[in-house]
Amino acid sequence: MPNISLYNQEGERLGDVSLSETVFGVKPDQGLVHEVVVAEQANARRTIASTKTKGEVRGGGKKPWKQKGTGRARQGSTRSPQWVGGGIVFGPTSERNFHVKINKKTKRKALFMALSDKLIQNNLMAVDTINTEPSKTKRMAQTIKKLPVSGKVLFITPNSNPLLLRMVRNLPSTKLVTANSVGLLDVLAYKSVVFLKDAIPVFEKLYT
Repeated sequence: MPNISLYNQEGERLGDVSLSETVFGVKPDQGLVHEVVVAEQANARRTIASTKTKGEVRGGGKKPWKQKGTGRARQGSTRSPQWVGGGIVFGPTSERNFHVKINKKTKRKALFMALSDKLIQNNLMAVDTINTEPSKTKRMAQTIKKLPVSGKVLFITPNSNPLLLRMVRNLPSTKLVTANSVGLLDVLAYKSVVFLKDAIPVFEKLYT
């Protein structure tokens, strides 16, 4: 059964916390994780660029010149694609759909793999509790310095905690999420993952 180190707010090691083999003992598969990452990024993509076709551009109702006798090429509208200010051919539209279907079990397994890899790399740990009085960003920054973390830090709490969120939100390399909103992209983006001790059983119960 996998274990992670448990620390207090002062960075002192208190012991170990046992983890579920089903969640934190999964052998990583880079191909599967990559597949889920691509799907999640595609599903989060918004259709911002949108061009207008000949029928959507305003104006151009009158024929520029008569069909014959001018010596020029025949034209039906000044909003045809070859005219400046005309419609766009094969341009991006708001009807595009980037959605990629991903199996729920596959998505969950990829998350387990990412967390298991954090455990293998010694970038996964637990904190007994964090005092939110006073709820100051400076106090949270001092706590992070005392913990054996490196790089960007992702904190996982058992439930919503407005005071703790206030302490974290102004720290540029730190993020706070609840146990039921942990995402694969967050786990991969942040080098160190820190569970509050009470968040571990909540997370395991949610996914097992």
